[in-house]
Amino acid sequence: MEHVKALLIKFVMCTAVLWVVLGMFYGVSFGDILTISVLLTGVSYVVGDLFLLPRFENWGATLADLGLAFMGTWYLGLFLIEGNIALGNAAIISALIIAAGEFFFHKYMANEVLTEEVIRSDEEKELIRQYQTEHSEELDGGSEQDKKE
Repeated sequence: MEHVKALLIKFVMCTAVLWVVLGMFYGVSFGDILTISVLLTGVSYVVGDLFLLPRFENWGATLADLGLAFMGTWYLGLFLIEGNIALGNAAIISALIIAAGEFFFHKYMANEVLTEEVIRSDEEKELIRQYQTEHSEELDGGSEQDKKE
């Protein structure tokens, strides 16, 4: 149920940003905005929030979401949006605002949704590496002195 709630929050955020940028400033139809938002939300939730966030923390997932939002808005806009608009500018503005929202959304995801997933900071990862040890037996049977005993 938490994933459904998180998807809904992400969808509303993405739709609101795209509606303001694409709809109000560039005159794109709400149907096109809704289609872009649904596809963008689905892909970025799976890739950015479920796969990358537990592995690369907030900044890594936010940068990935920035790229996904830019490329997704641009490519989907090429196929869906009719009319001649500055799609590159609209895509980068939308992506920057979405990425800013994603930074806070990832904090929500880490605290409320991905509680069983381990999201560690760099300091915790380094601490774990410091205490790893190896154990092995001598392969050649040990030293000559050990063989005499």
